[in-house]
Amino acid sequence: MKALCWTGINKLAVEDVAEPSILDPGDAIVKVTLSASCGSDLHLLGGYVPGMRAGDVLGHEFLGEIVAVGPGVERRQVGERVVVCSFISCGRCWYCTNGLTSLCDNTNPHPGLGEGLFGAPTGGCFGYSQITGGFAGSHAEYVRVPHIDTGAFPVPEGLSDEAAVFASDAVPTGWMGADLGGVGPGSVVAVWGAGGVGQMAARASLLLGAERVIVIDRLPERLAQVESVIGAETLDYSQTEVLAELRERTGGRGPDVSIEAVGMEAHSERPDYLYDKVKTGLKLQTDRPTAVREAVLATRKGGSLFVLGVFGGVVDKFPLGAMMNKGLTVRGAQQHGHRYIPMLLERMAAGEIRTDHLATHVMPLDEAPEGYAMFKSKSDGCVRAVFRP
Repeated sequence: MKALCWTGINKLAVEDVAEPSILDPGDAIVKVTLSASCGSDLHLLGGYVPGMRAGDVLGHEFLGEIVAVGPGVERRQVGERVVVCSFISCGRCWYCTNGLTSLCDNTNPHPGLGEGLFGAPTGGCFGYSQITGGFAGSHAEYVRVPHIDTGAFPVPEGLSDEAAVFASDAVPTGWMGADLGGVGPGSVVAVWGAGGVGQMAARASLLLGAERVIVIDRLPERLAQVESVIGAETLDYSQTEVLAELRERTGGRGPDVSIEAVGMEAHSERPDYLYDKVKTGLKLQTDRPTAVREAVLATRKGGSLFVLGVFGGVVDKFPLGAMMNKGLTVRGAQQHGHRYIPMLLERMAAGEIRTDHLATHVMPLDEAPEGYAMFKSKSDGCVRAVFRP
């Protein structure tokens, strides 16, 4: 079958690979209908996440049709149109039963890599390096889905593929940031990043009762989507000083909740961006935390910050003193999608959450290398490239 493979730093190729097969009783094979690019995939492409091997199949945000199931599958059946959560959950360990499904103890067959980097392994994830298990990704014609009973969710009738695909990752990731970040009635929220996850965090904040939501970015097409589709305010960081503008808009206090939806390759007009570029170029730090630093400084005293953007290693010049002396609550996580996706699919079907606008470029899988080049350079107004095998 055809699949999009990582072949080296900033190198992708559509190659012929072996079709997946059922290996465990709880497995299923899903024929991929659509598979979306994600900003965190760019970290893999650029070589910022260790544990990539030439030939690894990329992709973790997808939906499709179940075409085969293992003998232990009870809840799902052949022929169902399903969204599959990007992280893999056994549904039985302590973390899964407590709703922390991306931290599953049983789905990552390479736990030693995560222990070395993070002190403990994460759960397994599709198409996201050996650190999260080395599972083949969704930019392919077929995918083996372990624990299909816990990880796949039927798509409601009437919800298009182009909309539903983002329930796999972007929508639950954004909702988690708002929910676990503490957004509630009357909150003032600032979101760094107007990509798919940032837009979904903003929409979630509004649905959870936020009084004001301000999304920070520099790309006009994304800021326009925030205003016209999401219904939030925008701030172009290339045109103004973010900290001063946020203080002005919040009566001098700063946002109650800040959500960072950018990650390890953040861009900024601030001087520390150049510092980070030099440090990462010399391999003296692994990530560029520009947006996180700004969010720490911007958040009001006693407020909260949730880090949704993916980080892989160590950073420099983190404002720990500001975090401590301002009394901030800081959290972060890979998405615990299993606890949110069924509810979110219902909201999407009801029209409360719109996502089809994110799929600005739908193209054949054969054109995926070009799609990623467009996505990475943000050319032609590309918000998300979505591939149809």
